[in-house]
Amino acid sequence: MFQRILPALRRFRHREDGLVSVEAALSLPLLLIVFAVSYTLFDLFRQEAVNSKATYTIADLISRETTALNDDYIDSIYALSQAMIRSDTEISMRVSVVRWDEDTDAYYVDWSVERGDEMDVWTDDTVSGIADKLPIMPDEERVIVVETWNVVEPVFAVNIGTQNMYNLVFTRPRFASQVAYEGSVISDGPAHDDEVDDAIL
Repeated sequence: MFQRILPALRRFRHREDGLVSVEAALSLPLLLIVFAVSYTLFDLFRQEAVNSKATYTIADLISRETTALNDDYIDSIYALSQAMIRSDTEISMRVSVVRWDEDTDAYYVDWSVERGDEMDVWTDDTVSGIADKLPIMPDEERVIVVETWNVVEPVFAVNIGTQNMYNLVFTRPRFASQVAYEGSVISDGPAHDDEVDDAIL
Protein backbone atom coordinates (compact mmCIF):
# COMPACT_ATOMS: atom_id res chain seq x y z
CA MET A 1 0.00 0.00 0.00
CA PHE A 2 2.73 2.39 0.99
CA GLN A 3 4.63 1.58 -2.22
CA ARG A 4 1.65 2.86 -4.22
CA ILE A 5 1.39 6.10 -2.28
CA LEU A 6 5.12 6.89 -2.20
CA PRO A 7 5.43 7.82 -5.95
CA ALA A 8 2.42 10.12 -5.64
CA LEU A 9 3.95 11.87 -2.64
CA ARG A 10 7.20 12.33 -4.53
CA ARG A 11 5.40 13.88 -7.48
CA PHE A 12 3.46 16.17 -5.14
CA ARG A 13 6.66 17.30 -3.46
CA HIS A 14 8.19 18.38 -6.76
CA ARG A 15 5.13 20.20 -8.07
CA GLU A 16 5.53 23.97 -8.26
CA ASP A 17 2.11 24.98 -9.53
CA GLY A 18 -0.51 26.35 -7.13
CA LEU A 19 -2.67 29.34 -6.22
CA VAL A 20 -1.42 32.12 -3.95
CA SER A 21 -4.92 32.64 -2.58
CA VAL A 22 -5.11 29.04 -1.41
CA GLU A 23 -1.70 29.21 0.22
CA ALA A 24 -2.64 32.50 1.91
CA ALA A 25 -5.89 31.01 3.18
CA LEU A 26 -3.94 28.13 4.71
CA SER A 27 -1.14 30.20 6.26
CA LEU A 28 -3.01 33.36 7.32
CA PRO A 29 -4.71 31.85 10.42
CA LEU A 30 -1.37 30.54 11.65
CA LEU A 31 0.27 33.91 11.09
CA LEU A 32 -2.53 35.68 12.96
CA ILE A 33 -2.21 33.29 15.91
CA VAL A 34 1.56 33.81 16.05
CA PHE A 35 1.06 37.59 15.92
CA ALA A 36 -1.57 37.53 18.69
CA VAL A 37 0.59 35.37 20.98
CA SER A 38 3.69 37.47 20.32
CA TYR A 39 1.92 40.76 20.95
CA THR A 40 0.22 39.46 24.10
CA LEU A 41 3.50 38.20 25.57
CA PHE A 42 5.27 41.43 24.65
CA ASP A 43 2.54 43.49 26.31
CA LEU A 44 2.67 41.40 29.50
CA PHE A 45 6.46 41.70 29.76
CA ARG A 46 6.22 45.44 29.08
CA GLN A 47 3.54 45.82 31.73
CA GLU A 48 5.67 43.93 34.26
CA ALA A 49 8.58 46.29 33.54
CA VAL A 50 6.34 49.36 33.83
CA ASN A 51 4.92 48.14 37.16
CA SER A 52 8.42 47.58 38.50
CA LYS A 53 9.54 51.05 37.41
CA ALA A 54 6.45 52.62 38.98
CA THR A 55 7.19 50.88 42.29
CA TYR A 56 10.83 52.00 42.26
CA THR A 57 9.76 55.55 41.38
CA ILE A 58 7.36 55.73 44.33
CA ALA A 59 9.94 54.32 46.74
CA ASP A 60 12.55 56.80 45.52
CA LEU A 61 10.17 59.75 45.92
CA ILE A 62 9.25 58.80 49.48
CA SER A 63 12.87 58.14 50.46
CA ARG A 64 13.73 61.79 49.71
CA GLU A 65 11.06 63.26 51.99
CA THR A 66 12.13 65.00 55.19
CA THR A 67 8.70 66.05 56.46
CA ALA A 68 5.78 63.91 57.56
CA LEU A 69 3.63 62.47 54.79
CA ASN A 70 -0.17 62.76 54.75
CA ASP A 71 -3.15 61.32 52.90
CA ASP A 72 -2.92 63.89 50.11
CA TYR A 73 0.69 62.87 49.42
CA ILE A 74 -0.23 59.17 49.31
CA ASP A 75 -3.17 59.93 47.01
CA SER A 76 -0.91 61.86 44.65
CA ILE A 77 1.72 59.10 44.33
CA TYR A 78 -1.07 56.56 43.90
CA ALA A 79 -2.43 58.65 41.02
CA LEU A 80 1.10 58.79 39.60
CA SER A 81 1.39 55.00 39.69
CA GLN A 82 -1.97 54.67 37.90
CA ALA A 83 -0.79 57.06 35.21
CA MET A 84 2.33 54.95 34.59
CA ILE A 85 0.59 51.60 34.05
CA ARG A 86 -1.74 50.42 31.29
CA SER A 87 -4.86 52.57 31.31
CA ASP A 88 -7.33 49.68 31.34
CA THR A 89 -5.91 48.10 34.52
CA GLU A 90 -6.18 48.94 38.20
CA ILE A 91 -3.26 49.06 40.59
CA SER A 92 -3.20 48.59 44.36
CA MET A 93 -0.42 50.08 46.47
CA ARG A 94 0.84 49.71 50.02
CA VAL A 95 3.47 51.95 51.61
CA SER A 96 4.97 51.04 54.98
CA VAL A 97 7.86 51.98 57.22
CA VAL A 98 9.27 48.91 58.94
CA ARG A 99 11.95 48.77 61.64
CA TRP A 100 14.04 45.95 63.05
CA ASP A 101 14.34 45.31 66.77
CA GLU A 102 17.36 43.22 67.66
CA ASP A 103 16.25 42.40 71.22
CA THR A 104 13.03 40.70 70.10
CA ASP A 105 14.47 39.52 66.78
CA ALA A 106 11.43 40.84 64.89
CA TYR A 107 10.23 43.51 62.47
CA TYR A 108 7.75 46.15 63.60
CA VAL A 109 5.59 48.55 61.60
CA ASP A 110 5.88 52.27 62.33
CA TRP A 111 3.07 53.04 59.91
CA SER A 112 1.40 51.53 56.88
CA VAL A 113 -1.13 52.87 54.37
CA GLU A 114 -2.77 51.33 51.32
CA ARG A 115 -4.67 52.36 48.24
CA GLY A 116 -6.71 50.09 45.98
CA ASP A 117 -8.66 46.92 46.67
CA GLU A 118 -6.04 44.16 46.79
CA MET A 119 -4.03 45.00 49.92
CA ASP A 120 -4.47 45.62 53.63
CA VAL A 121 -2.16 47.64 55.84
CA TRP A 122 0.68 45.82 57.57
CA THR A 123 0.62 45.51 61.35
CA ASP A 124 3.16 44.12 63.81
CA ASP A 125 1.29 40.81 63.70
CA THR A 126 1.12 40.49 59.92
CA VAL A 127 4.43 41.99 58.75
CA SER A 128 6.09 38.63 59.41
CA GLY A 129 4.47 37.57 56.13
CA ILE A 130 7.18 39.45 54.21
CA ALA A 131 9.99 39.02 56.72
CA ASP A 132 11.91 36.79 54.33
CA LYS A 133 11.82 39.55 51.69
CA LEU A 134 13.13 42.30 53.98
CA PRO A 135 16.83 43.08 54.33
CA ILE A 136 19.06 42.34 57.30
CA MET A 137 19.25 45.60 59.27
CA PRO A 138 21.03 46.99 62.33
CA ASP A 139 19.04 47.46 65.52
CA GLU A 140 16.33 50.15 65.19
CA GLU A 141 17.08 50.64 61.50
CA ARG A 142 14.11 51.49 59.28
CA VAL A 143 13.26 50.85 55.66
CA ILE A 144 10.50 52.14 53.44
CA VAL A 145 8.61 49.23 51.88
CA VAL A 146 6.55 49.94 48.75
CA GLU A 147 4.38 47.21 47.23
CA THR A 148 2.20 47.30 44.14
CA TRP A 149 -0.30 44.75 42.87
CA ASN A 150 -1.64 44.97 39.33
CA VAL A 151 -4.21 42.59 37.82
CA VAL A 152 -3.66 42.47 34.05
CA GLU A 153 -5.89 40.79 31.50
CA PRO A 154 -4.10 39.65 28.31
CA VAL A 155 -4.84 41.72 25.23
CA PHE A 156 -5.87 38.64 23.24
CA ALA A 157 -7.46 35.40 24.45
CA VAL A 158 -4.58 33.09 23.56
CA ASN A 159 -4.87 30.65 26.44
CA ILE A 160 -2.91 32.97 28.78
CA GLY A 161 -4.78 33.63 32.00
CA THR A 162 -5.08 36.75 34.12
CA GLN A 163 -1.69 37.90 35.41
CA ASN A 164 -1.25 39.11 38.99
CA MET A 165 1.83 41.34 38.95
CA TYR A 166 3.27 41.95 42.42
CA ASN A 167 6.30 44.12 43.11
CA LEU A 168 8.05 44.81 46.41
CA VAL A 169 10.75 47.46 46.76
CA PHE A 170 12.49 48.60 49.92
CA THR A 171 14.82 51.54 50.41
CA ARG A 172 16.35 53.52 53.25
CA PRO A 173 15.38 57.16 53.90
CA ARG A 174 17.97 59.34 52.19
CA PHE A 175 18.00 62.59 54.16
CA ALA A 176 16.45 61.67 57.53
CA SER A 177 16.62 58.75 59.92
CA GLN A 178 13.01 57.92 59.11
CA VAL A 179 10.02 59.09 57.08
CA ALA A 180 7.13 59.93 59.38
CA TYR A 181 3.40 59.94 58.68
CA GLU A 182 0.82 62.34 60.08
CA GLY A 183 -1.24 60.67 62.79
CA SER A 184 -0.48 58.06 65.39
CA VAL A 185 2.08 55.30 64.94
CA ILE A 186 0.30 51.95 64.79
CA SER A 187 3.20 49.88 66.03
CA ASP A 188 2.75 48.38 69.48
CA GLY A 189 6.22 46.85 69.52
CA PRO A 190 9.09 47.73 71.87
CA ALA A 191 9.70 51.41 72.51
CA HIS A 192 12.36 53.14 70.45
CA ASP A 193 15.67 53.23 72.27
CA ASP A 194 17.56 55.59 69.97
CA GLU A 195 17.57 59.25 70.98
CA VAL A 196 17.66 60.53 67.39
CA ASP A 197 14.46 58.73 66.48
CA ASP A 198 12.70 59.85 69.65
CA ALA A 199 13.58 63.45 68.82
CA ILE A 200 12.08 63.11 65.33
CA LEU A 201 8.91 61.46 66.58
